[in-house]
Amino acid sequence: MAKAPKHCIALDDDLQESPWGRLFVDDSTGDTFDLRGVNVIHFGTDTVRQLYRGRLQPHILALFEEPGIVDFAGKRWSAGRIGRDSGYQYRLQNADLGVILLIKSFHAKDDAIGTHLKIEMSPHCIQAHSPRELQTLMDDLADQVLTHATAHQAAVHIAMDVQGWAPPQDFQPHLHCRSRRVRQYDGVDSIEWASSSATYGRGESWLFGSPSGIQLAVYDKTKEAIAKDKLDYWRSVWSQADGYQEERQVFRIEFRFHHSIVEQFSQGSVDYQTGAVVDFHDYASLHDHLDALWRYGCDAYRYLRRPGLYDPFWTVVSRQALPLDPQPVKYKRYHKTASGFSGKNVELLLGNYISCAARHRLSACQAWKALESLPFFDVIEDHYRAKGKNTYDLRRHIRQLLEERIVRWGQAI
Repeated sequence: MAKAPKHCIALDDDLQESPWGRLFVDDSTGDTFDLRGVNVIHFGTDTVRQLYRGRLQPHILALFEEPGIVDFAGKRWSAGRIGRDSGYQYRLQNADLGVILLIKSFHAKDDAIGTHLKIEMSPHCIQAHSPRELQTLMDDLADQVLTHATAHQAAVHIAMDVQGWAPPQDFQPHLHCRSRRVRQYDGVDSIEWASSSATYGRGESWLFGSPSGIQLAVYDKTKEAIAKDKLDYWRSVWSQADGYQEERQVFRIEFRFHHSIVEQFSQGSVDYQTGAVVDFHDYASLHDHLDALWRYGCDAYRYLRRPGLYDPFWTVVSRQALPLDPQPVKYKRYHKTASGFSGKNVELLLGNYISCAARHRLSACQAWKALESLPFFDVIEDHYRAKGKNTYDLRRHIRQLLEERIVRWGQAI
């Protein structure tokens, strides 16, 4: 039987052995590694998907007779049908709350008891609530969808965001795992992590494993956040960590545990003191065991420096501890900035704005004053300032666009 890999000796700044040290020594070769520049700026649950069993409430399917905005549980939701690949027929989504409800399983009849509901909570919703508050919110929503709703099991994504480290070009051959499914992506153009697909350009993102098991994703979180227009939100989260530097890249190491994997842990884990099976069926009861899931993931996927020796970075990753009793984030307002997204929205806005200004026969001066009055004018200024244009340059740019629009297409077209 092959021996488990060992870790380098970890030393603190006083060169004393410490499990939390960031100076590492390979006791076989004498090689040293300084990882004091690696800064963990976020670590915690990134996604929760809670399953519920029950029978559909008689009125619930009426919400989907016409796709659009509907009232449900005292809130406004976007309602519609979804693809069969999800396993569900309908969707209720409120992106402001950070909640998606997948309703009516394809695998059970309307009037039969089944897993007719899956609730997905986004990062900003998770961070705004304690585990118990989050579970209460999900349970209350489930009671609005199902009769006798029972939490069935939760799937979770646990993520660590770091600065001061980037996956090297030979990352994949040094990552050892049981999975034969490995995807390597190169740079981010567009991304759909929920379905494990991406369109990329420069070898810096990997996805290992199957969606129905344990997956490991390693990717540039900064670029992914820009692609999804979430960079300003994540900067507000990262800025709460000591030493966060806005101009530096952030890479994410993320383990995704499917419902079936969590259920296997639930049925197979035993309390050493009582001998009872540890049975967790919802996120609130699972939360106390997330550290164990993280460590299991780090053992299932082993990033080795050489055969038999963990890379020191993986030692840092595997020894990171989740907060035992995390407090809800105290939210402060964060504002959208031009650097937080691709800027396409600004370009589209100006193009349409110029067309409307020409149609209403506004002069260049009138068009500028109307543009200045917009409540998000500062975002437009930020976007062009990032492109090397000051306010005067922007005003001249507007005048030129308006003139070109009138000359090429006329005012009344």
